[in-house]
Amino acid sequence: VQLQASGGGLVQAGGSLRLSCAASVSISSFYYMGWHRQVPGKPRELVAGLPIGGIANYAESVKGRFTVSRDNAKSTVSLQMNSLKPDDTAVYYCNAKSGLQNYWGQGTLVTVSS
Repeated sequence: VQLQASGGGLVQAGGSLRLSCAASVSISSFYYMGWHRQVPGKPRELVAGLPIGGIANYAESVKGRFTVSRDNAKSTVSLQMNSLKPDDTAVYYCNAKSGLQNYWGQGTLVTVSS
């Protein structure tokens, strides 16, 4: 299983970006998909998660600004990020869980300038 993340880049504060993660297999087999982020020197943290057939959960810091969604037909999970802040600067990783397996994408860098 491979997860390919894309959509990162440089954006000014207040701007928007949309991250996308494409899976090499049907994502209908993943009971959970989500996005995490990490900055140097800090542990990886959950940004948004979406269980299959369930309700999305978000980190407090991104609630109301970020939206996670999955498209089973396209085997993708996306993260729409609005009203970006400099504190959102990080490498963003997509994550998928199937059974006891936990898969990670390669990460995509998001840089928000003030």
